[in-house]
Amino acid sequence: MKQQIFENAITRATRVLAIASLTAFATTATISQPSYAGSATFYCGQNQDGVPVTFARTQDGKNVPMIRWLSNNYFSQKLTPQRRCQEVSQRFQRYLDNGTLRFIKAGVLNEQPVICAAAQKNAPCTHSTLLFTLKRGSDPNAIAHRLFYSSDSANGNGIDEVGGDRSNDPLNIDVQSYLYFTPSGK
Repeated sequence: MKQQIFENAITRATRVLAIASLTAFATTATISQPSYAGSATFYCGQNQDGVPVTFARTQDGKNVPMIRWLSNNYFSQKLTPQRRCQEVSQRFQRYLDNGTLRFIKAGVLNEQPVICAAAQKNAPCTHSTLLFTLKRGSDPNAIAHRLFYSSDSANGNGIDEVGGDRSNDPLNIDVQSYLYFTPSGK
């Protein structure tokens, strides 16, 4: 009887120890993963050619170019590329700070194509998550794909925001992964 109680106690202790070890391992693995999006800072800067660019500075000091602001042919002259860069960079930062910039996605608001932030995959674009508006008639999914997944973007060059492409592929861009895997600007 004493031996059975002793064996039960050993079995329970082994289980507790195994669970504690797994919990500690999982916690350590989770904590040691870099969180580029959570600690990023978005800002408007200029590339070597003087073009306004929305950048993300990651926790390890990497400056990731997000969008080069070249186009001004469909907005008022008051909304210059520099001004769009500043306003959109502030939106990126605000949405990151309030937890709504987990994903970047394409959508339509007021019959206008847009790029927006989303806290959850496949969440709809709303006025409170709007990052920027695209040229009327543009396909927002194609623009988002070109903005964030073209070869220029993959090479750390950022992408020109000009509009006009077509695609049927809905996009949900994981911001943390994007910042982790995209190289620094040159």
